[in-house]
Amino acid sequence: MMLLATMGATAKAQQKVATHVLLITVDGFRPEFYLDSTYGMMNVRELMKNGVAAKGVDPVFPSVTYPDHTTMVTGVTPARHGIVYNTPFEAEGQTGKWLWNYDLIKSKTLWEAMHDAGRKTACVRWPVTVGAPIDYRIPEYWDYKHKNDARAYTAEATQPRSLWKEVQDSATGFLQADDLNAEHNELIQDENVARMASYIIRQYKPGFLAVHLACTDHYEHQDGRESYMVRAAVSGADRSIKSMLEAIGRAGIADSTLVIVTGDHGFENIYRSFSPNVLLKQNGIITNAKTGAWKAQFHSQGGSAFLHLKDAKDEQTVQQVRTLLNNLPDSIKQYFRIVEKAELTTVGADPSVALALTGLKGTTFGAGTKKLMDIFGKVKGTHGFFPDHKEIETGFVAFGPGLKKGVIIPKMKLLDVAPFIAQSAGIRFPQTEGIVRTEFFQ
Repeated sequence: MMLLATMGATAKAQQKVATHVLLITVDGFRPEFYLDSTYGMMNVRELMKNGVAAKGVDPVFPSVTYPDHTTMVTGVTPARHGIVYNTPFEAEGQTGKWLWNYDLIKSKTLWEAMHDAGRKTACVRWPVTVGAPIDYRIPEYWDYKHKNDARAYTAEATQPRSLWKEVQDSATGFLQADDLNAEHNELIQDENVARMASYIIRQYKPGFLAVHLACTDHYEHQDGRESYMVRAAVSGADRSIKSMLEAIGRAGIADSTLVIVTGDHGFENIYRSFSPNVLLKQNGIITNAKTGAWKAQFHSQGGSAFLHLKDAKDEQTVQQVRTLLNNLPDSIKQYFRIVEKAELTTVGADPSVALALTGLKGTTFGAGTKKLMDIFGKVKGTHGFFPDHKEIETGFVAFGPGLKKGVIIPKMKLLDVAPFIAQSAGIRFPQTEGIVRTEFFQ
């Protein structure tokens, strides 16, 4: 328990209810990061040894950041909470906008449930929280026309507005543009997120704080599943987590705090990009999307693509697209599979689409209409794939009052995170699609 000294005597206290909850996501978090000792996650492994964990966690579909993060705080699938993608489908062409705004969420969230229970709430760089009813809110938000500088947009959306200056004065120092980025093989973004979160813990002791660490995802996209920078980012995330554990100790709330370290998805190496809209363009289904001359388009989300119809009842076009895909040569068909409407409904994906594609054998999806297949010059990484295989699984580790010690289960779902938190915190929460993993509790 030496590494958890800052967590106080939690195990001895035998408290059954966590009055404080710290939910940390490491974007692109894979189970081997804490199950394999060659990765530098000593602090997370110590939490696992003294708490509970899963060997794998199934994300939602598409397995991308914003739908997965929203599922964690609602306990329901994208079909119910409404955040079905990272980016909205824009028929005339993607602008670079993301689904940042909290009012797009159609289901009750843990922040609202915690408020109902009389607890203060907070977030740092958590997706889909712009305008959220969160007491101490620093959302993930950027100017999509100038993506490399998130400061002005983040400051504008911070609640209370004074908090933005406060964290710079007391936690991070003056933030430059790159201080909120994961670029140039740097890890400063996660460091600053951890400093902000640690300050909020010490100063305000929120009942529920959700924190998003994104550097690992960035370098997995850049290099694939394995590289120096991926491992450096994993170690950096572990140090950032330790900073927050230390803040919990300094705040004097160690005995009553539940700490969860989880992720939104795993990662896969990719070697090629398949652009199905080329097929639609070649066969007259897309003539000119910018002028509205189209019948159907695929909206790509990394390792998946979703078919949108101009006329929702146009079954003839759906069948035409299906036939075009099925008639492709095996040399191309080997790189994707069709996910039909019934399967989309079962997993709770976007209810407005007729069918989707998921990549196979290291294949991602492009949005262009000029080149059907593009072979990369180097290994890259992505996610978004259908959650039916090991590589796309994320992880889960938790430590706190009322939990057993050293329990590791084979599998759970991201849908189970919200009911786990509600059970641990002793709060009322609406019916979720996840389950309470009773094997975790004393």
